[in-house]
Amino acid sequence: MSRNAKINTLLLVLVAALAVIPLVFGLGDHKEEPFTGADAEAETAITEIDPDYEPWFSPLYEPPSGEIESALFALQAAIGAGVLAYYFGLRRGRRQGEARASARLRAGADAGDGADADAGDGDGADAGAGAVSERRRV
Repeated sequence: MSRNAKINTLLLVLVAALAVIPLVFGLGDHKEEPFTGADAEAETAITEIDPDYEPWFSPLYEPPSGEIESALFALQAAIGAGVLAYYFGLRRGRRQGEARASARLRAGADAGDGADADAGDGDGADAGAGAVSERRRV
């Protein structure tokens, strides 16, 4: 098993443990709603400390039901995950492209002297690799 596979397996086990441990040990059984969000917990704590507390602001949009609120939260999380996945995929693609271009340059240099390898074999690989190396110099 490769090092990356071991790390991925360990991370999956940790995520599963984070999801299962609260359920197994019954954390939250003493509450009416055992797994409420931080907003609800904060509201409960504030009303216990100061029952006459008035909030400074009100929400811009109050969803008509909890299901719609949950759906909007899930949509927000999905959009955020999509943006992060796009960014990391783009970074990886660029890194792989640069590695391929540098490998082509090394292969061209190892094939003989540099003048013969870059004489123009017509496949365009040298032009693409040159563009990558030009980009690095800037």
